Amino acid sequence: QVQLVESGGGLVQPGGSLRLSCAASGTSISLKHTGWYRQAPGKQRELVATISSGGTTNYSNSAKGRFTISRDSAKGTVTLQMDSLKPEDTAVYYCNLRSPWRPDFDYWGQGTQVTVSS
Repeated sequence: QVQLVESGGGLVQPGGSLRLSCAASGTSISLKHTGWYRQAPGKQRELVATISSGGTTNYSNSAKGRFTISRDSAKGTVTLQMDSLKPEDTAVYYCNLRSPWRPDFDYWGQGTQVTVSS
């Protein structure tokens, strides 16, 4: 059974930093696409950052230059370092793991709340 568990969310002031972690169990994250998405109240879920199975990173325009995604395949973890946080970054952040070859292999974590407010 594949499970993704996010941690690291919380309340932070504008300009602050948070580090989100996603721990995968029941499967290896090697050779899979991994990523972080977020959903703010009343909005659709949107991409924040991804790492492809080959290690290529991709960031949304809002995340570029402020967020860094990384992956430790040996530990089965995916991390999102978020710096220079803004109130508009407030959202529930979700970890995603999917196979580049199997459309049915697509898993999500339960989400972790990030609130940026003074």
